[in-house]
Amino acid sequence: MKTPRRQDAFTLIEMMIVIVVIAILIGVLLPQFRGTQDEASIQRARAELRTLATAMESYYIHYSNQFPVTLSSLTSASPRIISSIPDDPFRTGSNDYTYYTTSQYYVVFSYGLDRAVDVSGINSTGQITESGDCTEDIMVTNGTGTDASSNACY
Repeated sequence: MKTPRRQDAFTLIEMMIVIVVIAILIGVLLPQFRGTQDEASIQRARAELRTLATAMESYYIHYSNQFPVTLSSLTSASPRIISSIPDDPFRTGSNDYTYYTTSQYYVVFSYGLDRAVDVSGINSTGQITESGDCTEDIMVTNGTGTDASSNACY
C-alpha cells in the first residue's frame, strides 16, 4: 500500500499569521510616514518662500522701489527675476502662494497644514492682519509678522 506523499507548502493558518503581522506593521508605520510628508511639505514651502522673498526684493530694486502687483509679475519682469512661480504644497486647485502688498511692505504665505487662509493682508505699517489663527500659515514678509524675530506665524 502506498502512503500519500506530503506536499511542502504553507498552511492557511501560516498565511493568515503573515498577513496579520504585515497589517500591524503597516498600521504602525503609516502615520509616521504621513508626518514625514507633512514635514517635507513645510520645509519645501519655507524654501520656496525664501526664494520668492529674494525675488520680491530684486524686483523692488529694479522697478524704482515698487513691489509687483501680482506674483506672476516676477516671471515677466525684465530682466527676468524668476522663471516660474512655485506651487503652494498645501493648496489644491489654484496652487499659487497668496500675496498681499502695500507700497512698502509685502507678505507671501502658504496655507500650511490646516489648508485654510488665516492671513487677510498687510497694512501700511507692515503689520500682518489675520482673519483667524495663523499659527499654521507659513509666510515671509518684510513687515512685522506675528513672530517678529522670524517673520512667520508657523
